[in-house]
Amino acid sequence: MSLAGHLRELRSRLVKAIGAVIVTTVVAGLFYKQLIDFVIAPLPGCTTLEGGGPAGSGRCGVIATNGLLSPVTLALKVSLTAGLIGASPVWLHQLWRFLAPGLHRGEKKYTLAFLATGIPLFLAGAAFAYAVLPTTARVLISFTPDRATNILPVDDFLDLATRMVVVFGLSFELPLVLVMLNLAGILSAARMTSWWRHMVIGVTVFAAIATPSSDPLSMLALAGPITVLYLVACAISWINDHRRTRKDTAGPGPDEPSPLPTLHEPDHVGPAGARS
Repeated sequence: MSLAGHLRELRSRLVKAIGAVIVTTVVAGLFYKQLIDFVIAPLPGCTTLEGGGPAGSGRCGVIATNGLLSPVTLALKVSLTAGLIGASPVWLHQLWRFLAPGLHRGEKKYTLAFLATGIPLFLAGAAFAYAVLPTTARVLISFTPDRATNILPVDDFLDLATRMVVVFGLSFELPLVLVMLNLAGILSAARMTSWWRHMVIGVTVFAAIATPSSDPLSMLALAGPITVLYLVACAISWINDHRRTRKDTAGPGPDEPSPLPTLHEPDHVGPAGARS
């Protein structure tokens, strides 16, 4: 295909992907209030006393929006985020259709396996991040003085939740990358296992930097599952290396051609050319 053909193909894939995102964003905009309620559900909001003041100051937060246009901006942001997530099967499929013609059969197999496993792992990381959000919010709000009231802007919490979801989702992809490198023959299980001390330290440091809060619970909530998934990746790599070694030792199967015997030179050639 010529360069112009590749550009036309790319334009077609982009139009379809962007169209899917626009459609899912519009549909999500019809339910933006329910989506916002779902996002702020982990926040321990304060109840209001009869006198008008917040009850439980210092242990909860007053959920608020700042500015006249803030609710509109929040609705657009929530709808667009939901649209990108909802249209992910479409734009991932379009990306695959654009890249697939340039891949070999083995590369296509690995790419399909990566997509089939990577999407559930990312969703699992995102769900895990949403599950630990209430604990993170309660720990952070607990540092508020008893005589003070913590005002929680919804925009800030949405950015916090989005960052945690993306970080947790991408972090859950690390074991998959290691397994794919092992299947491709680039990284052995022995070498991967020898890195376990460095991996544990690296994962802990990464969790401390990546988590938005400074409490140890969020850091451990991210470092623990990644470490477990790393050990699972090591186990899968050991099984694959053992299978590969056993296959190489067994030799060719009954339907596979055996290698031709190697012809050796004679040890000594006499003066008349006769072999001795």
